[in-house]
This record gives sequence, structure tokens and C-alpha cells, in this order.
Amino acid sequence: MSTFTTLSERVKAFENSDVYPVISSEFCARREPLFILEKILAGGAKVVQIREKNMDDNSHLKLLKQARVLTDKFKALMIVDDRIDLALASGADGVHLGQDDMPLIEAKKIAPQLLIGISTHNLEELEAAQAGGCGYLNIGPIFPTGTKSLAMSPLGIELLKELAPQVRCPFSVMGGIKLEHLSLLRSAGAKHVAAVTAFTAAEDPQREVEKWKNAFTL
Repeated sequence: MSTFTTLSERVKAFENSDVYPVISSEFCARREPLFILEKILAGGAKVVQIREKNMDDNSHLKLLKQARVLTDKFKALMIVDDRIDLALASGADGVHLGQDDMPLIEAKKIAPQLLIGISTHNLEELEAAQAGGCGYLNIGPIFPTGTKSLAMSPLGIELLKELAPQVRCPFSVMGGIKLEHLSLLRSAGAKHVAAVTAFTAAEDPQREVEKWKNAFTL
């Protein structure tokens, strides 16, 4: 049975998290994503996102179900990128939607107990996500990133400082973030920091998560 079953439990668990690793098989340095996931969870991550853009549905669902077993073992939230159908089928805790994915209002009708995150890139999108009742939102990209094709410039720390006070729900930040950026991001109001290759391509993903988590306590 999943560790979290209601939306309120999932929101609280997200609020209590800090690092937010995003795992994609194409960025795991030729290692199995489940191997990387287990190392990341062993390092103490309490929320992870599984992002697979180019995997067939059967393989994707199989991966998600195996990932669900691991996240339950470590009592961590599992978020699925884009696919609300596969999130529900795998027993995930949530789904993360981009601006071109299913509208938030429709997603909430289909899955009222899922934690639904929304990618935002400006104040207009941020306000729309909150008005729609998102479970959390992400602000980004903060810095240049090579893991996602985006037709926009990085927002930077100064714009993040302007946007953060407008957020009334939990939010994460993402985009080219490295360990050395944490103090700047925290001073700008970020409490949840998402990254892909900083964790998945690390020589020792478990130790990398531990280092990031330690930085949150400084």
C-alpha cells in the first residue's frame, strides 16, 4: 500500500521535502534508472519525479510500477511527468504538467487526490496555476539547462526574487541548478530545488543527494 493516499498527505509530504531529483533514463550516464533511483532514495530524497519522454507506454508503465515499489520502501513521493494516465495506473502520488499538457482543471477532475504540479515561467502562468488550485508549482528555468529544449531565456535569480513572494503554495525551482547555487536560491525564497543531471549523472548519486541535503541545513 502506498505511503500517501490523500492529497493533503501528499501536499504535506512535499512541503517537508527539500531536494527534488528528476530521473530520466537518457541522463543516467548509461546506468539503469532504477539503480539511480534507489541510490537517490538512499541518500534521503523524499520526492522524486520520473520523466520519460521517449519510452513506449508498456515499458514506461513497467518502470513506474517498479519505481513505485522503491519509493514506497523509502516513504517518498513519486511524481510522474506529463502522463496522468500512467500516474494513476502505477499508483503514483502525483503528476507534473507543462503548459502544453492537459489543463489543470481537467486533470483535477480525473485525479482529485493526485498532487498536481505545474511548470511556470512567468507571473501570468504562476497566477493561473494557483487560481486553478495546483498542488505545487515549479518556477524555471533559473539557469541555462541542457536537459530540456525550451524556447526561452533563463529567468535568473533576480526575477525569482520578484516571483517568489507571489507564490501561495509550495513551489520548486529548476533549470541548470548545481550544488553551489543552493545558498543563492534559498536566499531568494526557494525551499524545494529540482535537478536532473546533478543527481542522475553524478558518480555517486547517493552521496550527491546527501551533500545537497546537508547544504539545506547550513
